[in-house]
Amino acid sequence: MAALLGGVGTLGVGTADAVTPTPGTTTPAVAAQAATTQAISTHAATTSHPATTPHPATTAPKSPCPTNRGRVVCVDLTHQKLWIQDGSKLVFGPVAVRTGRRGYVTRDGLWHIYWRDLHHVSSIYDVPMPYSQFFTGGEALHAVGIPMSTPPGSHGCVNMTVHDAQIAWKLLRVGDVVDVFGRKPGT
Repeated sequence: MAALLGGVGTLGVGTADAVTPTPGTTTPAVAAQAATTQAISTHAATTSHPATTPHPATTAPKSPCPTNRGRVVCVDLTHQKLWIQDGSKLVFGPVAVRTGRRGYVTRDGLWHIYWRDLHHVSSIYDVPMPYSQFFTGGEALHAVGIPMSTPPGSHGCVNMTVHDAQIAWKLLRVGDVVDVFGRKPGT
């Protein structure tokens, strides 16, 4: 269970769940990742999630997310929600997310996805981060195998359910905009 928490450690403020890729490196977490990914894929393929399936063409929630930038991931820290919009059209969500805890806040601002890694393992915490899409420093959108309501939060990443992270992975590409706004209560 600890390996799925998105990392547990005592690093300083602003340290996210992962920083750099480690190609060719094998760790216990890499071996665990293969088993985790298989279990996750089997679960997602056999489980219905009507609350998190892409919505029909509807209008995106009112927010500061730009509507003139094409596909945009909107991360509302205040309400712990994420959605993907294309212009003002809602493409996916809103869904619950889990963001940075006190001392490890998720940085707000307008970012771009700069790197994607389907089977990423944190180079800091040595834990699996499936469906990672990095948007600033070591902060990424990625799956975790725990409920989004599990306290206290991440080390800066935007945690998603496996099902939601899989959908986001299919919808997004390098270069897509990520708009993080608001403030998580208690941070």
